[in-house]
Amino acid sequence: MNTYIKVTLITLIILASTLLNAQAENMKKMGNMNIHYIALNASFLTPEIAKAYDIVRSKYNGLINISVLDNTLASTPAKTVSITGTARNLAGQDKKLAFVEVKEGDAIYYLAQVNYRNEETIVFDLTITDSKESHQLKFSQKFYVD
Repeated sequence: MNTYIKVTLITLIILASTLLNAQAENMKKMGNMNIHYIALNASFLTPEIAKAYDIVRSKYNGLINISVLDNTLASTPAKTVSITGTARNLAGQDKKLAFVEVKEGDAIYYLAQVNYRNEETIVFDLTITDSKESHQLKFSQKFYVD
């Protein structure tokens, strides 16, 4: 994968985080982890980035991005973790999420996909584990079809 696509994906995720959640803090400090998270519409990605990361680009498909930093060190480096969890709509339908680890230089992030309908709120219930501890992260996102 070329450097342009890597930089573009990171830039798009940062931009989406800023635009979609300008008033929400998308980071939680849990034990030795700073957990950064975002859920956004996968159609926001360019076709090239979606293809490079094997992401289904659809107005009915969301992308969840999780990155975990080690807050015990001053430089807060990225941490390798294990992430499991589910996505649940308000009708109670559950879907198990399959996270894929992506490493690019010093950055590590975890991507998963989820399907939704217009104006559907999805509740994410994740377990994030490193070699020392495990934490539950719960958040919700309302998705819109564009």
